[in-house]
Amino acid sequence: MKKTNLALLFVSVALAVGCKQEPKQVESVAPTEGEIKIASKKLNDWFESNFKEEVKESPMMQTYLGVKTADYGKWDDISKKQEDKDLSVAKERLAYLEDSVDVKTLDEATTLSYKLLKEDLKNSIADHQYRLHTYPVNQMHGMQAEIPAFLINMHRIENKSDAEAYISRLNGMNGLFGQLVTNLEEREKVGILPPKFVYAKVLEDSKNIIKGVPFDNSSKESTLLSDFKSKVNGIELKDEEKNELIAKAEKALVENVKPAYEKLIATLEAQEKIATTDDGAWKFPNGAAFYNNALQRTTTTTMTAEEIHTLGLAEVARIHKEMEAIKESVKFEGTLQEFFKFMKEDKQFYYPNTAEGKATYLKEAVTLIDTMKSKLDELFITKPKADINVKAVEAFREKSAGKAFYQRGTPDGSRPGTYYANLYDMEAMPIYQMEALAYHEGIPGHHMQISIAQELSDIPKFRKFGGYTAYIEGWGLYNEFLPKEIGMYSDPYSDFGRLAMELWRACRLVVDTGIHAKKWTRNQGINYYVTNTPNAESDAVKMVERHIVMPSQATAYKIGMIKILELRTKAKEKLGDKFDIREFHDVVLTNGAVPLTVLEELVNTWIASK
Repeated sequence: MKKTNLALLFVSVALAVGCKQEPKQVESVAPTEGEIKIASKKLNDWFESNFKEEVKESPMMQTYLGVKTADYGKWDDISKKQEDKDLSVAKERLAYLEDSVDVKTLDEATTLSYKLLKEDLKNSIADHQYRLHTYPVNQMHGMQAEIPAFLINMHRIENKSDAEAYISRLNGMNGLFGQLVTNLEEREKVGILPPKFVYAKVLEDSKNIIKGVPFDNSSKESTLLSDFKSKVNGIELKDEEKNELIAKAEKALVENVKPAYEKLIATLEAQEKIATTDDGAWKFPNGAAFYNNALQRTTTTTMTAEEIHTLGLAEVARIHKEMEAIKESVKFEGTLQEFFKFMKEDKQFYYPNTAEGKATYLKEAVTLIDTMKSKLDELFITKPKADINVKAVEAFREKSAGKAFYQRGTPDGSRPGTYYANLYDMEAMPIYQMEALAYHEGIPGHHMQISIAQELSDIPKFRKFGGYTAYIEGWGLYNEFLPKEIGMYSDPYSDFGRLAMELWRACRLVVDTGIHAKKWTRNQGINYYVTNTPNAESDAVKMVERHIVMPSQATAYKIGMIKILELRTKAKEKLGDKFDIREFHDVVLTNGAVPLTVLEELVNTWIASK
């Protein structure tokens, strides 16, 4: 250690005390354009370097991005050691931003990137204390179903090397699930277990994967073998090479995939015996603090659980009034509850629960999206290049998966975005809700927003591929409403369906906070949906079970939509005849996903510029 010269220090202090001098006024010199350009480039290069490091660390992210490297046959590391490493990296990066970057030397776009990453890193570090407050295995997005879905939907086989990488991933599943089981046991030690109802669903998902050939002597192939064979048979190889690859895959399935699932199943069956029926996050260690924090992260606001609950009740009442008006317009005689019953039960509103009925649903969804594509010029300046597919949720997970969801495509367009519709129960997919669902998940909703973000050339990749739930889902819900303004929903029943979807999201504000802050039971939540919406009871059950395993997530939709509409109204009032909805949408879309507070700043800046 370097020693301090005490004599010199004493003299320096004495001079400072004895010779009082007027402080010099140092003029702040604004950086030149050249200095701004150099500093901004340096920081953006740093952003790019960090993103590349993250992609290099994650073989699965590489596959999501459509990138094939030597890691194409590997899985991510999900161990505690990796989590600790991620925390250390986050702290190092935050220190760099705080100590080594002069924000005054950055251009406007880079300043925004700096602020966003700094805030994300702070949140990530602060949230490490809650790293165990999740359910890695659950009916919505648990690894028991996500890993097979990843292989089926993400892992492309275009040559022999890709097929060998697929086999490598099959062989690696035993190690991956070993880490998963360790993570589950770590949570069990601190009292974090899913409610009892979750286990039957995830156990069924798990057992479904190891049914069929080569796991048993049945006449049906297992899900993963069927996927592998269809992909291998689609490439140009000699028959003997294909047969050799298929034999290797069968061996990997029996020797590694089966024991991986058997180990997981044994762990889940043991935990099921000690699981309780307590549903809310309040049961976690520091549960109330965790949930309040989760609400802030999800909504990117400072709204409390009580404020969100109250807002939800008010929105439910408002939408009920608008539904009353539609009920009267179609000359239905009876109460709103009776109208709900009519909409739930009348066969005219549902396709049959047959292969033909499901095919018709998918075909009509494609038609709705294609029609909306032809009208985009009325509403948007920037439009996505990426295409979109419509697909039914795979059979092995359709019973437990959500009603509908979107899977982003690759940045290069080699894999289109996908709108998944869950057609397991056709009574949960009424025809009158088809339009709103297609606009939300497809165009102009998630597909458009996410694809445009990926295609932006002037923002760093962490912003292209990052996300803020309130912004993303708020945009999706806003785009259920937007088409109405250009003449869509011409059928009053479809407009009722739009309102039913918005009502569903308003109820989410009530039920999510009810379960996690007010200690509502699962049945209380289900009854609230059944009483206040026209949706099927199966819908209500799935939604409440989603609330339970994903605390706060479902509050994002309505909070985000309300903010976007609020900002649009403000812009209209301020700009009058100068307001252009196409320009407004460009402001919202061409900065990637941002917190709602930042979105408000961006819109205010645009208003001022006009």
